[in-house]
Amino acid sequence: MSLALIAALPFLGALLPGLMIRAGRNACAAATGSVTLLALILLALQAPAVLRGEVVQTRIEWLPALGLNANFFLDGLGLMFAGLILGIGLLIIIYARFYLAKSDPMGQFFTYLLLFQGAMVGIVLSDNILLLLIFWELTSLSSFLLIGYWKHLPEGRQGARMALAVTGGGGLAMIAGMLILGNIAGSFDLTVILQNKEAIQASPLYLPALILILIGAFTKSAQFPFHFWLPHAMAAPTPVSAYLHSATMVKAGIFLMARMWPVLSGTFEWFVIVTSVGLITMVMAAKIALFKDDLKALLAFSTVSHLGLITMLLGFGTPEAATVAIFHILVHATFKAALFMTAGIVDHEAHTRDLRRLGGLRKLMPVTFAIAAVASLSMAGIPPLNGFLSKELMLQEAATVAWPNAWLVGILATLGALFSVAYSFRFLVHGFLGPVRDDYPHKPHDPGFGLWAAPALLAVLVVLIGLMPNLMVGWLLDPAASATTGRGIFTNIYHWHGLDAAALWMSLAAIGGGLALLGAYPRLRALWDATPRPEAKRIFDAIIEPLAEAARQLTDSLHNGRFSRSMVVAVVGIAALALLAFLTATPHAPSTRPLLPIDPVVLGLWLVIVIAALATLLLHRNRLVALLLTGIVGLLIAPMFALFSAPDLALTQLSVEVVTLLLMLLALNFLPKETPVESRPIRKLRDAAVAGLAGLGIGGLAYAMMTRDPAFDPISAFHWAQSKPGAGGTNAVNTIIVDFRGYDTYGEIIVLGIAALVIFALSEALLRNPAVTARLAVQPRGRESGDRHPMMLVVATRLLLPMATMFGVYLYLRGHNMPGGGFVASLVFAIAYLMQYMASGYDWSHARQRYDHHVLIGWGVLIASLSGVGAWAFGLPFLTSGFEYVNLWPLEQFELATAAIFDLGVFLCVLGAILLALASLSRLALRTGEGPNVTAHDLEETR
Repeated sequence: MSLALIAALPFLGALLPGLMIRAGRNACAAATGSVTLLALILLALQAPAVLRGEVVQTRIEWLPALGLNANFFLDGLGLMFAGLILGIGLLIIIYARFYLAKSDPMGQFFTYLLLFQGAMVGIVLSDNILLLLIFWELTSLSSFLLIGYWKHLPEGRQGARMALAVTGGGGLAMIAGMLILGNIAGSFDLTVILQNKEAIQASPLYLPALILILIGAFTKSAQFPFHFWLPHAMAAPTPVSAYLHSATMVKAGIFLMARMWPVLSGTFEWFVIVTSVGLITMVMAAKIALFKDDLKALLAFSTVSHLGLITMLLGFGTPEAATVAIFHILVHATFKAALFMTAGIVDHEAHTRDLRRLGGLRKLMPVTFAIAAVASLSMAGIPPLNGFLSKELMLQEAATVAWPNAWLVGILATLGALFSVAYSFRFLVHGFLGPVRDDYPHKPHDPGFGLWAAPALLAVLVVLIGLMPNLMVGWLLDPAASATTGRGIFTNIYHWHGLDAAALWMSLAAIGGGLALLGAYPRLRALWDATPRPEAKRIFDAIIEPLAEAARQLTDSLHNGRFSRSMVVAVVGIAALALLAFLTATPHAPSTRPLLPIDPVVLGLWLVIVIAALATLLLHRNRLVALLLTGIVGLLIAPMFALFSAPDLALTQLSVEVVTLLLMLLALNFLPKETPVESRPIRKLRDAAVAGLAGLGIGGLAYAMMTRDPAFDPISAFHWAQSKPGAGGTNAVNTIIVDFRGYDTYGEIIVLGIAALVIFALSEALLRNPAVTARLAVQPRGRESGDRHPMMLVVATRLLLPMATMFGVYLYLRGHNMPGGGFVASLVFAIAYLMQYMASGYDWSHARQRYDHHVLIGWGVLIASLSGVGAWAFGLPFLTSGFEYVNLWPLEQFELATAAIFDLGVFLCVLGAILLALASLSRLALRTGEGPNVTAHDLEETR
């Protein structure tokens, strides 16, 4: 359970920043940091077992029939990545507190950050690939919010869309690959898949699965040809860039390749695809980084290059190369996060990130310069910093790789290291060295301690890891490398490999060549500017824009804003599918059930329904008459249900129809009395044909179902048999709703709550439009408006309110064993409130609302969720109910069921949704009238 809590904490804590921002920015940052710190402490408590070579597991059944369970496991690789995500995340929170301006909504930022953090932790801890895929897509969504955080910047919005399109598309490919992999292994649990290397690589589906999974990894980690989204994501605030693009999001693809390394690596296909993509990305991005003038753009392309380096090492397929890749993940996270934060400090103080407008900052910002010097020299691979160690190990592996054309791998790796030296020194020399300028956009100086503390700590780690690598990270590197390779790894990192080591001479060539490139930079820059080259953004736009335009045209042709067009498309589509199923299915047997004689009562009800439906068709232009006639149709359906022995359905139908009718009657106040004539005769003929087709189809389907025995055993027999022993209730309908099909109900109340919020938002938008508000047909209401409603109705509804409330409580309490339940009870409550509005008017009723309906919806969803989560404490799947019979004198034996708690959530959510819709109408009435009258219907003693 502890691993599940570590993954869940950031999601639960995401609610805190929005609440704590009211207490101040420091309180908001402290609350956010406390959530991350608590998750980090819980992770640290699990670390000793992992470092001893154990695998910590948490298994929670969720949807076992689908293979989707909330299973988590923590090994050395997961420990290292989770530590990076939470540790650097804590530093980013401190940095962001002092970086964000007062005008930036800090609560919103930290909420997005915690959502992203939770998704990343979920990825590295998941032991179920379906669960991993859920977290994978959550990183795309939450990173979209973070990258586009500055909504006023077009570059931010465009970068967010580009990142979502690329990583989301890759995620779809990865879903397919993971499903194929799970089917090959016979399980969706990672711990099972990782033990089936031979079966997976021998399968003919190995290559399709490999390609699809690698597409997902390459898009997330910005590997060629999907590298272009990362530089455009630099429009995000610097804390986002430092977090997402150094230790978290872009490392998700790397993590996936490392996690799947034991089962996917070692084949020629793996080597060719992964190594080639990594080498191309490493060299190409390093070359581009050299010519970028924006500090963050330079660091973005350097990040892409280093990710290519790690990808290349994983592609070699040897345990030694994989170990070096894991080591460089640690090294890169430290110096790159420090460099991004340094770039943010420069931008924060000098008001520019353009290297052409910088220089001389060493004297004006000595602390920032010291941090930048350590981190950039580490990125260049200069001893004795940690970047030197991983670079040397990388070059040694590239020189000794045992695959065809190994010499080319060594040359390209050296070339990539050469460009890395060049752009690292350009970052330092062009940004901080040279004379002090007098034309800075803003006079720069070192910021306060809060802004440079986090990158300074990372710079200290860069030095300590470089000097004492085995002491500082050896204890973490060994279990991480062992988990990646599937065999025991015991590393011993050396500073000196001897004069005969190929890495020494390759490194000297890289350093010398990089410094030479920097010396020749002016001439190279002129050549670079004069050379035509394709831009990835233009290519992306050329692909996306035609697709978006085609989608827009298709949408406009199917849904042009007319409800009739949408209904025609839906009805004809469903009818076409039904006809196809009928034509392709085996011939149906004739009726097997005897037909019952027609009851006169049923015939009478049927005739009234038909007459009311036809009258609605003929009199539909009069809105009030049409509404009353459709209400008659709906109300008469209720006794039909009762006649067919479905009292719960009858009660629900009756309540829903009354609520709908009352809401619509209140809404008529804002509409013209009659519907304008809009349809031409030819369109009426079309609508009549479609309506007739739909009616005949539904009628035929109902007749076929009621007169034939199904070819399979109906599930209703199971529900009847298990209602009492399995759910503890004798009302099968209620046990289905709150127990057997609780997931359906849970989803439905969420959708209902969203629909109510949409109604609220639409009415709010309507009120912001003066032209629309002026057209609302609301009559002025004065002091005398109290007598517009009959006093008898006022008195009757006031007296009925407590009785209706008691009746609603009664229906809720009896619902598990007799007709009733939370849904029907909420409708009864809503009817009582609606009657107050109709009897006493908007003003009187609205003035007496003492609570927010949004809160009711939120509490309803929360209570329903907690009733399901509670089952996890007993090792049971989500929404598993429990019940117990209690003997309490002087009462008879009665039942206590957790499903009643879930039903309470249903009750609150449905009631809140209806009242929120009602409140929206009330706001329209109050804001468009002459003034509220809140006392006209108060009953005085003299009356």
